[in-house]
Amino acid sequence: MALVTHGDIVDKAVLALLVIMSAGSWFIMFTKLWDTHKIGAEAKEVRANFFKKSSLADGVKTLNEGSAFRFIAQTAVEASEHHEGALTENIDRNTWVTMNVDRAVSEVNAKLQGGLGFLATVGSTSPFIGLFGTVWGILQALTAIGVAGQASIDKVAGPVGAALIMTAIGLGVAVPAVLGYNWLVNRNKAVMGQVRAFAADLHGVLMGSRQISKR
Repeated sequence: MALVTHGDIVDKAVLALLVIMSAGSWFIMFTKLWDTHKIGAEAKEVRANFFKKSSLADGVKTLNEGSAFRFIAQTAVEASEHHEGALTENIDRNTWVTMNVDRAVSEVNAKLQGGLGFLATVGSTSPFIGLFGTVWGILQALTAIGVAGQASIDKVAGPVGAALIMTAIGLGVAVPAVLGYNWLVNRNKAVMGQVRAFAADLHGVLMGSRQISKR
């Protein structure tokens, strides 16, 4: 409260910045946690139902609208069925389908990775921002004490203690961001492993059906 009521514009700006960074970190952690949970749940349904359908078209219809697996499946099917163009005809169908599937998987991975850079930035910079607020607060307190000519403990303890809180706030913002970043990175690796396994199986089905149709 002392920082809010008696701090200058620099103190309030640092405090506001740390609050924004903390709120942004928690928002990203919760949203990315939901995204990975959603894809993990969809992966279980895909393994149970998708490849048991009589055709890929029926399998695609079972996937949820907007899901990562439906996006990859539609991309792969469209690449397999449409191979027109003067330039793309120079690429064999197997390579063309592989390229499109890889691009779709990369797009899913990029969406999952979105926001992790912000967490890494918060985790690495918020302690220093809090330290800057502490140094600034102590400087202002010592300057005021020097002007007043009094250095008693009651004059020093309050302003210096309030300034030191900035360091604690900075650490309180950084630690959850770092832990959340590492946790989400590991979850993303596990989820993307399931996505890539689905893409590989889908590619095999497409190439197998293409070879059968040629016979």
